[in-house]
Amino acid sequence: MSSKSRVRKHTQPAMSPLLRALAYSRTAHEPVTAAMLLQCYTALDAFRRGQGSRDLHTTLSRHLLVSQELARVGLGEEVIAEIQSAHAAMVELDAREHHDGAWILEDSEYARLCTALAILDGQLAVASLNEIANAEAKMIEGLMRAANTQAIVEAVV
Repeated sequence: MSSKSRVRKHTQPAMSPLLRALAYSRTAHEPVTAAMLLQCYTALDAFRRGQGSRDLHTTLSRHLLVSQELARVGLGEEVIAEIQSAHAAMVELDAREHHDGAWILEDSEYARLCTALAILDGQLAVASLNEIANAEAKMIEGLMRAANTQAIVEAVV
């Protein structure tokens, strides 16, 4: 028989009980998701009126990426094409701004973005704060990976 004692180490949970309670609380959920949607609809309205900016473009694009990540984990897999179409509208808007200097959405782009924001609204209504935070983390990882790839390409060229 072994003379070694088997002492179990107590491991810390990845999330504190308070943070866990907040992450899964519907009371904390509504203000977070309402703020996200307000940012999106404010940006959409600004672009519709020709009052957009680079910051609003970044905000709306990031929320669309979060929506895409939520779809990938099962919250709207069937509508991922609509989210990607909204991304394409944002790329078109950005290209037009570089060419014309104006942040104005065309009618078809506006419609695609409205559809994507309705999808995001539905996703946020059923997703936990933990799922939303994970989607945001994956979105940031993807952006960092893309920036690193771009830096490598620029260094080689």
